[in-house]
Amino acid sequence: MDLIVTADSPDARQGWAAQGWASLGTQRFRCALGRGGIIADKREGDGGTPVGAFPLRRLLVRTDKGPIPKTQLPITVIDEDDGWCDAPDDMAYNRAVALPYAASHERLWRDDHLYDLVLVIGHNDDPVVKGMGSAVFVHLAHDDYRPTEGCIAFARADMEKILAAMGPGDRVVVERP
Repeated sequence: MDLIVTADSPDARQGWAAQGWASLGTQRFRCALGRGGIIADKREGDGGTPVGAFPLRRLLVRTDKGPIPKTQLPITVIDEDDGWCDAPDDMAYNRAVALPYAASHERLWRDDHLYDLVLVIGHNDDPVVKGMGSAVFVHLAHDDYRPTEGCIAFARADMEKILAAMGPGDRVVVERP
């Protein structure tokens, strides 16, 4: 089954490009998108959510922040020393790394709730192409659905429904409106 994600508007100047909707069968969910809206030519640091069809890889979970949701996907528990490399010239670019890590990286153990549940999708991972974007995840949204840095973000209750309905072989499909 595909989770189809679209923006409210193709025009970022209208302020809606970073807000969107996702459809999964007959269900519809509000979501936050990257501050640059949905873009066809993803580059590292551009803030855009990339167009494409991305397979589901695995679920990362903070077990200290709640129970593991029902899912058929492989699960990895997030620890305090987990990170994700976002340095295009590093050998571990767009890969999980153990912290401390010398190159630029994102910390997965965050003070806010955004990465309590992280769905790793197959964006720029097979093969990894330097500079084409890293750490494009599906994760939890801020309460006001403010823009992400390029990810797709849902309310926790919606994310749990999505995870329960999807499994190996399913995809997140990001389309331009």
